[in-house]
Amino acid sequence: MPSYILRRLATALPTLFVVVTLSFFLMRLAPGGPFDLEQPLEAKVMANLRRIYRLDQPLLAQYLTYLGALLRGDFGPSFYFRDFTIGELFAHGLPVSMRLGASALLLALAIGGPLGVLAAFRHNRLADHAVMGFATAGITIPSFVVAPVLQLVFGLGLAWLPVGGWNGGAVRNTILPIVTLALPQIAVIARMMRAAMIETLCADHIRTLRAQGLPAATIALHAARGAALPVLSYLGPAAAALLTGSVVVETIFGIPGIGRYFVEGALNRDYTLVMGTVVVVAIFVLVFNLAVDILYALLDPRVRPE
Repeated sequence: MPSYILRRLATALPTLFVVVTLSFFLMRLAPGGPFDLEQPLEAKVMANLRRIYRLDQPLLAQYLTYLGALLRGDFGPSFYFRDFTIGELFAHGLPVSMRLGASALLLALAIGGPLGVLAAFRHNRLADHAVMGFATAGITIPSFVVAPVLQLVFGLGLAWLPVGGWNGGAVRNTILPIVTLALPQIAVIARMMRAAMIETLCADHIRTLRAQGLPAATIALHAARGAALPVLSYLGPAAAALLTGSVVVETIFGIPGIGRYFVEGALNRDYTLVMGTVVVVAIFVLVFNLAVDILYALLDPRVRPE
């Protein structure tokens, strides 16, 4: 297993390098720049700003400078938030996004998994149709529709919860964004768990357990172990996306996570902020995919590396 992890890390580093390189040059090729305003700056001011942020250098020199800083863990200064570095913005925004994402992921697993198992055991019955109807609605209705509806119902209508803001991470302020983030994940996990459970329940070893007269709960546990593998594969990129912030949800609820920073950085051509976000998301995806592969090997001996 240690050699397998090292091999995966060896392939992850070139992947990260390609992501950084493509993102850097695509950002520079996009029209507009960080200092393009409706009222253009004076030529001297523009020249000074470009010199301070080293944008007057050749593109290849900028790229090599950025790579060198990145290897030292320095994401550079923000072009839009002039008083902050990217590291300072992430130190403030990333814990917020990770808290929301982790809560949403745990909620999705706690609800979506049992719903999928229930639907599989009640295949083609009322409970199955109800779960699939909910799952279809959860997948098809986008977050930018769900979020305002929850705000209208629970914030303005019933006045139970605030419609936005962070307020230092108070629990009341996190409920609606967590539910909004979790709903589509609950739907996807429920559908995947149902399909995998139906297939597993038809396997020979499950038929043997039934023939031996084992309780339904014991059979469900055995079946869920094999059915969890497709869900694990999905959790890698899903966890990375949730833990690094949701652009839509954080913007609608006014939450200061890195998803919101990414939107502001993209709109204002803040090269370093967008690049930093891309790098952080890429690292999360690679790490969680590695974690999923390790869990896969632990749950299914057939896929364990030699």
